[in-house]
Amino acid sequence: MFQSPRPLVAASAVPAFGRAAVLAPPRPPFRLVVDLAEAPLSKRWWRGAATLTLMIAGVLQLAPSTAPLPAGMPQAEGPDQARQEEALAVAPLSAGSATGLVMSEGPRARPIASAPARLSRDLAIVFGAGDDLVSLLQRNGASAADAVRAASLVRAEAAVPAAGTTLSLRLGAPDAAGRRTIELLRYRARLDLIFALVRGANGLQAEKKPLAVDRTPLRIRGSAGGGLYWALRSSGASPQAAADYLQAIGDRLDVGSEVAATDRFELVVAQARSASGDVVPGPLLYARLERGGGPTLSLVRWPVQGRLAWLDEATSPEPVRSGLLRPVDGPITSGFGSRMHPILHFFRMHNGIDFGAPMGAPIVAAADGQVIRAGWAGGYGRQVRIAHIGGLVTTYNHMSRIVAPEGGVVRRGELIGYVGSSGLSTGPHLHYEVLKDGVPVNPLGVTFVSRPIVNEGLLAAIRARVKALRGA
Repeated sequence: MFQSPRPLVAASAVPAFGRAAVLAPPRPPFRLVVDLAEAPLSKRWWRGAATLTLMIAGVLQLAPSTAPLPAGMPQAEGPDQARQEEALAVAPLSAGSATGLVMSEGPRARPIASAPARLSRDLAIVFGAGDDLVSLLQRNGASAADAVRAASLVRAEAAVPAAGTTLSLRLGAPDAAGRRTIELLRYRARLDLIFALVRGANGLQAEKKPLAVDRTPLRIRGSAGGGLYWALRSSGASPQAAADYLQAIGDRLDVGSEVAATDRFELVVAQARSASGDVVPGPLLYARLERGGGPTLSLVRWPVQGRLAWLDEATSPEPVRSGLLRPVDGPITSGFGSRMHPILHFFRMHNGIDFGAPMGAPIVAAADGQVIRAGWAGGYGRQVRIAHIGGLVTTYNHMSRIVAPEGGVVRRGELIGYVGSSGLSTGPHLHYEVLKDGVPVNPLGVTFVSRPIVNEGLLAAIRARVKALRGA
């Protein structure tokens, strides 16, 4: 009887046709890092706990000691090492450290009982701000008697050095106390003078050596280009000279919008140059701007009534006409004519115009003239009255403070006082009036006539000065 062979694999292990085999879950990989929150007390958990313990132990082994650091400076291991460190300036100077290594005795070096004193010492010392010459000389080894004598001679010759001056000092042999005589003291007292104190048969004597000084002014020219200030600086003008130039021409035109790139500038600056090459710059003397689209400015610095002003060499001797110059910076709040008085409450002639301005705002003269009154004027409060050419008088009222002196001459735009609310007034403002032959007129319709501040003789002198400065 035929029998089938015994199957090698159990029937249950053979998957049925068309049915997925049931596979065992994959074994997780081995990791040292274990999440101890999963499967507590399992083999995997114990392995993770052991790893953590070993890591903590390793960190503790490598951590620095928590013992306190030793206080104070480390001490040298022995006297020889201490001497070497002190000689090399390793020890602090406050502890008496020396500089330079002390040489030991050898075939070519041997110690001596004492070092000979230097017969003279040459020093260069700086006279600082607030320094006293006596103290300065004594600090540098001079004897008290010579220091006092030197200071006395310097004062007598009016040659006290300025702060920052370098003094060349030569001292002689020391006395028993270690103080030395002054053999020579020399320095530049002024740009044109070298001052010296020299020891002779009769002790210290003053000597003066004049230096030749060239005072020819510096002339600078160039084109405005992309910016007038930087063009001035590039041409050799100092920051101060460039600023003074812009300020001089800025009173007559708008530097930012009225100067073209092709306009040419010229300035003359005072300077003094000594024979030794030292240069001391001076003030701006002349400013010129040749404009392609306007008249040429040619300004010279000139004394006018005790102050320096910029005058144009082309100033016309004819009278100059000008309209209203606002005496204060502010809007017109009340015009000329009949109006309801704000305090008296009835219609009344308003003989001027009111400018709204805050308390203390500056008030300037509307035109050149002479102050004929400066004081209290009843309902007008503090008042300034200025007489002008052509029978015109301007009044400035309700001031808080008056600056212009009575009887003085003022120029157009010059400060005469400050806005206030004095007299019959409801608040800070300026009441401004113009009178023609004593009759009030509308200030907005007035044209002032002012004479130039130069005459024909002065104008000729100014033009001669300009010619000399330009070397023409």
